Amino acid sequence: MKPFISKYFIFLLTLLFLLNSCNSTRTALFDQYSYEKTIELKVETANLINKASTPYSCNKQEIENLRLKIEKLIEYEKNKPYNEISFEMWKALNDNERNLLAGFFKDWEQKETESKSFIIESKNQILEAFDLLIQYEIKKDKESKDNLLQIINLKN
Repeated sequence: MKPFISKYFIFLLTLLFLLNSCNSTRTALFDQYSYEKTIELKVETANLINKASTPYSCNKQEIENLRLKIEKLIEYEKNKPYNEISFEMWKALNDNERNLLAGFFKDWEQKETESKSFIIESKNQILEAFDLLIQYEIKKDKESKDNLLQIINLKN
């Protein structure tokens, strides 16, 4: 009878260890809504950045509309379980002090218009961040996670 109990005990310990290790590496599952909204916001962002050679004041309403949509998605991402990486990336995109989307809008507002070369360089950088978010939503693998973490951990 004793060997049965010790085998049962070892089985339970192994099961608990596996459950605990799975719990620590949890990642949010693919979310169709996040995927579609990220693509939608990427396209709207690209179109808006293309207008940065025109005065900020002429595009202010469109910029505020985009920022509101992004804030709504950030709130959605914040409340999804096991979704810290995507949430942090959205916060980085929306941070005025970083060289991503909100930082671009801040600079555009201060200068009133942007140069063509700055627009091209910024657009590439910002759209790459959107692409990484989209790839992470699709794959949820270590490589796409590491790519997002590199941008999140960069300071400007």
